[in-house]
Amino acid sequence: MTRIGLISDTHGYLDPALERHFAQCDEIWHAGDIGSLDVLDGMAGWGKQLRVVYGNIDAPEIRRETVEDLLFSVEDVLVFMTHIGGYPGRYHARVRQILIDQKPQLYVCGHSHILKVIYDKKLDLLHVNPGACGKHGLHQVRTAVRFTIDGNDMREMQVIELGHRGQRSA
Repeated sequence: MTRIGLISDTHGYLDPALERHFAQCDEIWHAGDIGSLDVLDGMAGWGKQLRVVYGNIDAPEIRRETVEDLLFSVEDVLVFMTHIGGYPGRYHARVRQILIDQKPQLYVCGHSHILKVIYDKKLDLLHVNPGACGKHGLHQVRTAVRFTIDGNDMREMQVIELGHRGQRSA
């Protein structure tokens, strides 16, 4: 059993409450638009395995520390993570081809700042976008996601609300 904490679109702000929310997690995933090396350093300080992709706002120093795409397995689940990729029925062409060729069971992206958990029946995968947990963007409520992978089972999907975009969480 592997517990996952998933965030995206920090845009340079790592909410201190995330460390508490992810305390029982084994891995932390960041789906891009990190915004600052301080965010990466802060996450590294939590002592968890990190899986991070860069986003469109990320500067060269962040891109040197991260990658555009990650394809990896957690237990018996193949995961594909990128920042910009679309969602079921509206995937970007590059991402659609990767999903067709690699056949992951879980597809993770960020970018839209819109929290989405959608099962794609056509490609037989779960799409998860954790929304945005930073303070910049069109979103009103900062969000993150926590879930469990056990074998090939993805379960216990929980949305974490961190407060309004302009406020710090409690």
